[in-house]
Amino acid sequence: MKVPLPTPRSTRYTYRGLRERNESAWLVPNDGSRTNHTLRRDMRRFGDADEVDLVIVGAGAGGSVLAQRLARHGWTIVVLDAGPFWDPDADWVSDERGAHTLYWTEPRQIGGADPVPLGSNNSGRGVGGSMIHYSGYVPRLHPSDFHTMSSDGVGVDWPIGYADLKGYYEAIEQELPVAGQDWPWGDPHSYPQHAHPMSGNGDVFVRGATAAGIQTRVGPVAISNGRFGNRPHCIYRGFCQQGCKVNAKGTPLITHIPDALAHGVEVRAHSHVSRVLVDDGTDRATGVEYVLDGVVRRQRARMVAVAGYSIETPRLLLLSTTARHPQGLGNDHDQVGRYLMVQGAPQTAGRFDAEVRAYKAPPPEASTEQFYETDPAKPYKRGYSLQTVSPLPITWSEHVTAQGHWGEPLREYLRDYVHWATVGALCELLPQAENRVTLADEHDRHGLPVAHFAYSQCDNDTQLITAAQSTMERLLTAAGATELMTVQRYAHLVGGARMSRRPEDGVVDPAHRVHGMPNLLVTDGSALPTQGAANPALTIMAMVARAADLLARAPG
Repeated sequence: MKVPLPTPRSTRYTYRGLRERNESAWLVPNDGSRTNHTLRRDMRRFGDADEVDLVIVGAGAGGSVLAQRLARHGWTIVVLDAGPFWDPDADWVSDERGAHTLYWTEPRQIGGADPVPLGSNNSGRGVGGSMIHYSGYVPRLHPSDFHTMSSDGVGVDWPIGYADLKGYYEAIEQELPVAGQDWPWGDPHSYPQHAHPMSGNGDVFVRGATAAGIQTRVGPVAISNGRFGNRPHCIYRGFCQQGCKVNAKGTPLITHIPDALAHGVEVRAHSHVSRVLVDDGTDRATGVEYVLDGVVRRQRARMVAVAGYSIETPRLLLLSTTARHPQGLGNDHDQVGRYLMVQGAPQTAGRFDAEVRAYKAPPPEASTEQFYETDPAKPYKRGYSLQTVSPLPITWSEHVTAQGHWGEPLREYLRDYVHWATVGALCELLPQAENRVTLADEHDRHGLPVAHFAYSQCDNDTQLITAAQSTMERLLTAAGATELMTVQRYAHLVGGARMSRRPEDGVVDPAHRVHGMPNLLVTDGSALPTQGAANPALTIMAMVARAADLLARAPG
């Protein structure tokens, strides 16, 4: 018998008090430009010899939130990012090929039985990180995600619970802001803004899901549905993954960096950090070494936070060897780089007689988490979510060529592009110790060993991906699709420096401090012990907002 989902409390957050804690949306220009050049020009500048309170490595989801929150508490902060300080007007184009500059394309090695391609959808470059080119989909984790070992016998239990993040989820959802229908899965909740209207792709998804007995909701997306501060309404141009030129999509570049700058943070772009500096006598971090314009420099700091994400963060910890830590920082128990996870992300497209024109909206419109939790009747543990995706023409051609179509058949499928609707899955692939980052023999342009990422699926992973594909095919067939095609792929990266109570089981403690090194933190997706079937951006930001609160309240 089908059990009805609970109906969440239907309320809308007010923005009273929001501006007092984060004024970023009001610091964006309202004159038609997208960048507050005055704020950047007048940014506070520190010298390398200055000892700041905190140096942060990386200005993505984690680093930007940490900087903004602690700057509000009067901390002196320098944020170093290897990429550019993006100017949406000058740097971004409404062109799929032209947006490839947003990806991290420095050399890396991949291996294992099921190697994961790096770059594009799982690696960011520049201030804002991979959220610059994420689709904007921002679901929460479920309460069950925090105790999968206790409940399902797989993964690992987190040392914190959903209740520890709930208030931070709500705060970040207001600051992005998030638009969507009331959410019935996991911990039922509402969103600050009402859901966006749907395009043809969303209509197909809801129609097929309804016919197949699958419950759906519209959203949640970090895309403004109405004016928000000086940020405009979404104009439904479909280039969310190519950098949002109108500032409607919430990324750290516009949701947290402006307020951080206004409160004295310096953001140093094109600064590739090569080592965390440590005093072996006290076992405390003293700053970082970095390369800027070909010159090796050092920034002194009383505390260091690494937020380079799940490949570069473990790599930096492994590179930062000392006499006391010959295997790298936080690695006394060989935990750095282990348990790195990706989500299985197959996408299935269906052909319809009527035009769909899926590109005329943000890629994530409608979704379902009906299959998110472990189903005792299935042979696998944990689950998956489904959402609309809207590949633009180059990406669509990759879907087609993956089926073996070339030449005239490929051209015909490209001409038929407007008739296809696409659904994507996010499958919770399990953490495994041998899925890890190590240092390779190859070196990058700075002479540093590059990361080697080995990845292999387990039986549970492959069963889950197969189940998700079957459900997507059932949904699109129920909607009236006359032809189907599926492409196998991965999405997102988390883990590699996971949170744990004991140093034997992970790299950082529940407050994000590296075990045994109280002034060295990891504040990005590397710290996640499991990943759920949800896009990770919102959880990363919520976790780091919590970490900032703990630091601000700490004595001294």
